[in-house]
Amino acid sequence: MSTRIPFLKGHGTENDFVIVPDPENAVELSPAAVAALCDRRAGIGGDGVLHVVRSAAHPEARGMAAEAEWFMDYRNADGSVAEMCGNGVRVFARYLQHAGHTTEGDLAIATRGGVKAVHIAKDGDITVGMGRARLPEGDVTVSVGGRSWPARNVNMGNPHAVAFVDDLADAGDLFSPPPFSPASAYPDGVNVEFVVDRGPRHVALRVHERGSGETRSCGTGACAVAVAAARRDGADPTATGTPVTYTVDLPGGTLVITERPDGEIEMTGSAMIVAEGEIDAKWLETAAG
Repeated sequence: MSTRIPFLKGHGTENDFVIVPDPENAVELSPAAVAALCDRRAGIGGDGVLHVVRSAAHPEARGMAAEAEWFMDYRNADGSVAEMCGNGVRVFARYLQHAGHTTEGDLAIATRGGVKAVHIAKDGDITVGMGRARLPEGDVTVSVGGRSWPARNVNMGNPHAVAFVDDLADAGDLFSPPPFSPASAYPDGVNVEFVVDRGPRHVALRVHERGSGETRSCGTGACAVAVAAARRDGADPTATGTPVTYTVDLPGGTLVITERPDGEIEMTGSAMIVAEGEIDAKWLETAAG
């Protein structure tokens, strides 16, 4: 490993990431190393790590290399591997543009949740095709303190429990994962969204992201919330043939979510690179233990 490892810092609606460009998959990022990088006091700080690898160079992505040159090897702040991160895909695309690997227009990015279609607009916003939502059957409940709410089970390539509440303060501090039942609904844990209405097809949320705690924004969570809100409001584009769009306010900004009649979901929002530098490989090795 080189003594210096390049990195960048970026965010999408304040969901922030450490970006590690590594086209040939030469940098070993253990869970402990990822956690060290994401530590906000002793490391760089972030909600996760975007490991930028050519699809052909990563064993999990080689099968997607013909469709997408680049693979988003995404890790949560605790070092665990995640299937997808919607805000992360936008920041990943912004990095590719920043580095000269792509320009405005359309591109494809490989993720563990499949290949995602991305559009970089001239105005700077980035739209990501998030795929279709799955709505597993069965009742789910989430709890905070002594209170409980029914939640909608929505899967966006990763699992979500969406609970509609009267006040976002009902979510508590969200430092630790809100308990849910039944345990069989989410055997690998779950992202939990607490949602309030702001107006017609306009909602706001707070989220506990599995492996990261409360974050300023969650792209897949915003999509899950829009789908849950649409079904609650009696709207199903696959049945009516009419697209449905929700504005979703998050602590870090606003995302616009559209569900099309074919079931595909598109998420539009900002993404930016704010810094770049080098990591001391010796520090990382020591910090990772």
